[in-house]
Amino acid sequence: MQQHESKYIFVTGGVISSLGKGITSASIGALLQARGLDVSILKLDPYLNVDPGTMNPFQHGEVFVTKDGAETDLDLGHYERYLGKNLGKKNSKTAGQIYQAVLEKERNGEYLGATVQVIPHVTDLIKEAIVDAAVGHDVLICEVGGTIGDIESLPFIEAIRQFRAEIGPKNSIVIHVSYVPLIKSAGELKTKPTQHSVKEAQSQGIQPDILLLRSELPVPDEIKQKISLFCNVHKSAVINCTDVNTVYEVPLMLNREGIDEIIVNHLNIWARKPDLQNWLNVVNRFKNPKASVEIAVVGKYVDLIESYKSVNEALIHGGIAHEARINFRYIDAEELNLATVADRLNGVDGILVPGGFGERGIEGKMAAVQFAREEKLPYLGICLGLQVAVIEFARNVAKLSDADSEEFRQDARSKVIHMMETQVHVRKKGGTMRLGDHPCVIAKDSLAYDTYRQSEVCERHRHRFEVNNHYIGQLEAAGLKVSGRCAAVNLVEIIELSDHPFFIGTQFHPEFGSRPNDPHPLFKGFIGAALRHRGAGRIKKDG
Repeated sequence: MQQHESKYIFVTGGVISSLGKGITSASIGALLQARGLDVSILKLDPYLNVDPGTMNPFQHGEVFVTKDGAETDLDLGHYERYLGKNLGKKNSKTAGQIYQAVLEKERNGEYLGATVQVIPHVTDLIKEAIVDAAVGHDVLICEVGGTIGDIESLPFIEAIRQFRAEIGPKNSIVIHVSYVPLIKSAGELKTKPTQHSVKEAQSQGIQPDILLLRSELPVPDEIKQKISLFCNVHKSAVINCTDVNTVYEVPLMLNREGIDEIIVNHLNIWARKPDLQNWLNVVNRFKNPKASVEIAVVGKYVDLIESYKSVNEALIHGGIAHEARINFRYIDAEELNLATVADRLNGVDGILVPGGFGERGIEGKMAAVQFAREEKLPYLGICLGLQVAVIEFARNVAKLSDADSEEFRQDARSKVIHMMETQVHVRKKGGTMRLGDHPCVIAKDSLAYDTYRQSEVCERHRHRFEVNNHYIGQLEAAGLKVSGRCAAVNLVEIIELSDHPFFIGTQFHPEFGSRPNDPHPLFKGFIGAALRHRGAGRIKKDG
């Protein structure tokens, strides 16, 4: 394995899952970046899926898509938002990818007849992935998914143990995120779960250098001292990480706890003091809004908000840009129809229909689209949200009563949405959609151009179906405007309504490119339109 001058930070989790290792990793990256360091992040996920692209969002949250077309864990979204930089295929490795590569090497005879084993063959590929992701960067943060003690994570922990021994003690640091539960009936914070979690890590050859304590209340000094003694971690490196009002406050909180100073000292890195003004501005705007808007998100995964993580964050970014609080109203599309839509969406200032697959909840989404169109409510449709908008318009305005998507009805007479030609013969489900960045040319006399202020953009895609060009003439004659196209494949990218204050659908996923300090133009424009709608409603009511 070729060594590299990069420094390495390994982030593991203990006691329970969903402690926020991804946000922790991203926040540490942001702090080091604010000190002038070039930082990248790698997610090591122990599940055997090759990627999360075929996984149910209820199980794994959203699928985040990188510019180079990788379908990844939602933590890649946190990394990109906090670092303000684009990541790619090198920044996500699953056990499925590692084992698949090992088996392909074995089938190709690359092991020269050796017995193929977890050690060294699997662990060697994990170490190669770590080094590969670090090339060209001062620091690589490597987050290990799951929880210490999980059987599937053992090869990753073993690879990290080996890797640390090979590169030397001053070139890496381990941060263990653990849970300190509050027993409310006794009014006590309990340290035993953390003790056991660290003991498990030690038994696997990993001694944490920093303990990050997730808890409802700050852990007092005397309990930190106890944890320090039992876990063999210096008390100054036992760090509080309590709940905050916004996840964008986590870098500031960790900085107050001194974690970035501990890291640079341990790794023997010279770095300036961090410039955190951008993060202070974001948090201040979030905490002190001058207005508020209510946005309805109409989807079929609303019971698990992580399913729409990037959409939610992009809406918040749009709110931060306007110094406005976003009040979310999540609507289950299966519970929505033309009879209930007015009541369920009463009082909202904007409607967003996110991406998705399958026909479940489609009629509810179309009811929401029709309500937004007829009531002149700001509307933003993403991927499937564009497609249902086209179907609704075709049925109710262009008078194509049998309009539908080939995805939902193979026998529909007017398939205004159909499968892309490049997808017709595809049989494998994983990693075969139209993925990643593709260019879009925007018509200058359009709301899309006024929103972007650019005539060409590149946006991220994840879809198999598209608007059927055969029907464009009829739809445009009825008032639907195609304002964005991918010229190379003659694909509709953006649609809008000219007689509407803000009605836009995109075939791509703009949410993946939004940042707290740099909101995506479409989300900024959408929230701006929602604020105008709210203001107009108040004026009308007062009048």
